[in-house]
Amino acid sequence: MPNKAMQANLMMLLAASIWGFAFVAQRVGMETMGPHWFNSLRFFIGVVALTPVVIWMDRAQAKSSIEGPKSSTKSLLMGGAVAGLLLFIGATFQQVGLQYTTAGKAGFITGMYIFFVPLIGLFFRMKTGLGTWLGAAIALWGLYLLSINEDFTLSKGDTLQLICAVAFAGHVLMIGYLASRMDTVKLSLVQFFVAGLLAMILALYFEQLTWGMIKSTAVPLLFAGVMSTGIAYTLQTIAQQHAHPSHAAIILSSEGVFAVIGGFLLLNEVLPAQGLLGCGLILVGMLMSQLMPRLTWPRRTKVM
Repeated sequence: MPNKAMQANLMMLLAASIWGFAFVAQRVGMETMGPHWFNSLRFFIGVVALTPVVIWMDRAQAKSSIEGPKSSTKSLLMGGAVAGLLLFIGATFQQVGLQYTTAGKAGFITGMYIFFVPLIGLFFRMKTGLGTWLGAAIALWGLYLLSINEDFTLSKGDTLQLICAVAFAGHVLMIGYLASRMDTVKLSLVQFFVAGLLAMILALYFEQLTWGMIKSTAVPLLFAGVMSTGIAYTLQTIAQQHAHPSHAAIILSSEGVFAVIGGFLLLNEVLPAQGLLGCGLILVGMLMSQLMPRLTWPRRTKVM
């Protein structure tokens, strides 16, 4: 299975790079469209982009003797609905938060779901080693340097991104559970539809939408809809068939690095030295939590 594991890692790394640069598209989209309409339309664009793939795969599978993972329509709809709800919550807090913080900072703080994955796992009796907790402590220090104001408060935008990270941690765990049990492409399609529908409900209540807004936001919407939603989230879903949720989280969280690069290259965002140090500490903490997961507390030797 090493080849499948390597392919899964490469798919997740590609997904993370797309998500990182998508922070730029999402930030630019905020200039001409409300966050809820942006999310709704990007998810429905993802549905449109993925539907022909689902139809083609169904026809190809019908002609061949190869069978994919079997699951009932009810299980697929229920699993997709839960994944879609978590995706909607994470995307909503992320998109709203981007109005109050930079793309680079948002990317790094969102990437902290790497720690919430094993933390939530504790409630499901998933063991967490000392390495993870040391990594979490280093990353929290980095978050302090990156985001805490002089009056020791977390800014509104960064707080929303932190809540987003918790929701995405739940999404990673849910996808890890569902990916090996059902058709991953159909699962993606259902979760996109659910997330888009929920975002539309909020948009209809809170925001206005005009054809001019859609035309002005066309490029960011298409990138976020086709690349970030249709391609990247589907790559994540397919790849997580062959990856442990915590291992997947470390690769996917590299989106923060790509977000900083994208913000610098395309939006001229520059972090101060303290912010760069904070990003570096978050990255070190992320790596430590995954490269040293089995590090344990030293045992005391009994004295006879």
